[in-house]
Amino acid sequence: MFIGKMTLSQSSLFGQIDDLQDLTFIERPIRRSLKTAEEIDKLTVDEDLNDIERAVYLLSSGQDVQRASVIVNLPSLVRQNPAETFRRVVPKVREVLHVAGADMQLAAAGSFLTVLQDDIVLIQTHTHSILQIVLLNLDHRDGVVSSAWLETLLSAIDALPKETIRQEILSPLVSKAQLSQSVAARLASCRILGKAAAKFESSVVKKDLLPVVRSLCQDVEYEVRSCMCRQLESIARGIGMDHTKVVVLPELVELAQDEGSTVRLAAFDTIINLLEMFDSDDRTRVIFPLVKTFCEKCFKADEAVLASLSYQYGKMCHGLSASFTDEQHLWFLEFYKKLCCLGLQHENGHCESQPYPLELENKYALVRTNCAYNFPAMMLFADPNHFLSELYRTFSSLCHDPEISVRRTAAEGFHEVVKLLGPNVHYVHKELIILLQDDSLEVGPQVNVPELVPALVAAEQKAASSLRWRVHEKLLQRYSCLPRVITGDQIYFRFLQRMFGIITTNSVLPVQREAARTLCMFLRYNRKQEQRQEIISKITQELAQGRSYWNRLRFLDLCEIAIDLFSKSYFCKYFLIQALELVSDPVANVRYKLCHMLPRLRSTIRLPADKHLLQQLEFCVRKLLCREKDKDVVATVRKTVLELDKMDITEPPFSLMQYHKRHERDLLDQKKEKEENLLLEMELLERQQSEAKLAGEKHADKKRKSALCRPTFQALPSTVTQLYGTALHSLLPPP
Repeated sequence: MFIGKMTLSQSSLFGQIDDLQDLTFIERPIRRSLKTAEEIDKLTVDEDLNDIERAVYLLSSGQDVQRASVIVNLPSLVRQNPAETFRRVVPKVREVLHVAGADMQLAAAGSFLTVLQDDIVLIQTHTHSILQIVLLNLDHRDGVVSSAWLETLLSAIDALPKETIRQEILSPLVSKAQLSQSVAARLASCRILGKAAAKFESSVVKKDLLPVVRSLCQDVEYEVRSCMCRQLESIARGIGMDHTKVVVLPELVELAQDEGSTVRLAAFDTIINLLEMFDSDDRTRVIFPLVKTFCEKCFKADEAVLASLSYQYGKMCHGLSASFTDEQHLWFLEFYKKLCCLGLQHENGHCESQPYPLELENKYALVRTNCAYNFPAMMLFADPNHFLSELYRTFSSLCHDPEISVRRTAAEGFHEVVKLLGPNVHYVHKELIILLQDDSLEVGPQVNVPELVPALVAAEQKAASSLRWRVHEKLLQRYSCLPRVITGDQIYFRFLQRMFGIITTNSVLPVQREAARTLCMFLRYNRKQEQRQEIISKITQELAQGRSYWNRLRFLDLCEIAIDLFSKSYFCKYFLIQALELVSDPVANVRYKLCHMLPRLRSTIRLPADKHLLQQLEFCVRKLLCREKDKDVVATVRKTVLELDKMDITEPPFSLMQYHKRHERDLLDQKKEKEENLLLEMELLERQQSEAKLAGEKHADKKRKSALCRPTFQALPSTVTQLYGTALHSLLPPP
């Protein structure tokens, strides 16, 4: 059968859906019931036909499912035999599309796009044939189908030469943009103009495209005016700054005062996106009054536009800030504060939603969400040094907002706020607690600045008890930075056991692996030898030697992470032997994973210092080769042996590139080892400081007791002075 022979390698229309998902509409009729002998006979094709003959036959006499298969496979036919495909198959496809349903039309749009974008050398007649089919179907009565063909054409413009675009696409465009044509045709013309403008020189755009652009900007239908307005950004960049000032800016000013709100919104968005194309005089004289009027009008009576305004607000303020006077700067800052509280009333320091219709309430919530998104940008606009006086109350309001989406967005940008505050980070300490303790799971894990241990513990427990494992995984990933901000003791007593619990009991593999990575980070930056030994011992007992084979697999996962995090010497000292011992594991899955890891394990061995470790690894391999009975493990170990043979550690690299790669790896390993030694030195220094402090306190306490035993009352003040002096001295680092 043809369907069985065809190679279904055609990608989806725009790469968003897998091949098989695209073809479900083809397979579904076959699966509904068993086929009769007559139906099977209809679906059967002579095996002696070549691919081109088979395709022509099926397009002429086949079932819909077979025709669809031919269309999906069209790029493959073009690659194999372009001349015959365009001479015999493509005309048949064109005939079929006249009566084809929406599914087949969508498949054809995707196939022709692949042909136009593929690295296939097409002569002019071939391209002409495809474009004629594409342009013909732009007017399809089904809106979904016509949109698909339009997207095919727009994507193809990037791959087509200029002359082809001029002759095949722009020439018929003039008639398509006339008022006598349908609204859909004029909308398509707008988008084609915007796309084509980027392909040509400014002189061509000005001469050939601008007259059509002006006509569409004055169209009687607001949808067309809005669509053309959004393409003016591409037009402006195509003609350059000078022509933009003379030609595009007047059109934008007029469209910004249009009676249709969608047209005004399109004009506003385009102006903001083109701010760098306007000089200072234009910004001050034209853009600023226009934008200010737009803000005032939409705030009073145009809620539909507020969402886009609030989303673009940060970009707008930064683009115009250089042209602002102090008074104008203050006006835009105060307007932003109003947007942040839109739809809210403040009572007793809390934000509460005012009673609005649901639709309007949702619009206001979206505006405040966009304001939260823009808050870091507005901090820069206002100057972070003025945060407390100008923006703290606004930020606090966003963090306490009754809408989850607003609080979540504020949490996502919290780390940016902290960076801008610098040494004044304590200003937002209270807001950090509020967000971490938020009732919504979506809010707490979004905060990027872990500082408060109890709130972090509660956030992890909340994430673990939910069914949203990706949130839990993301939170554990953030926990890996804890060694930078809290003490090793806090990590050891509050988080360490929890990581072991997740690794050994959680049922989601990505969560377990992220917990293992975080555990390795805790181990790497722990500065107490006793705690490090305890962690390594626990890893060995609960994971490497764990009763469950699942835990032993997680130990191997942890080893892969440790190879990346630690130096070779550290890994070999604490992890390598335990990993190699799993060669005798009773579960084949563990041995199978170990076989895959052997090349990586060998890469950690440095000769001649680690010769004994290399011997143990080789013994491990021989043991697998001699005793292994599981066929999958045997096959894997044989492949691994070949790979190990290529890893000749003793010989120098035989190419310059290999030398540089090995040199980079060696430098990275030296850096890791140096950091580990530095941590040991810090540990020793801290221990000396602690011992000196303890000795000082004992000495001071002994003197204090001695002084208290004396009968003279006057001796007490000097003793207290000595006590404080000794204690203070003990806190200083030793010389």
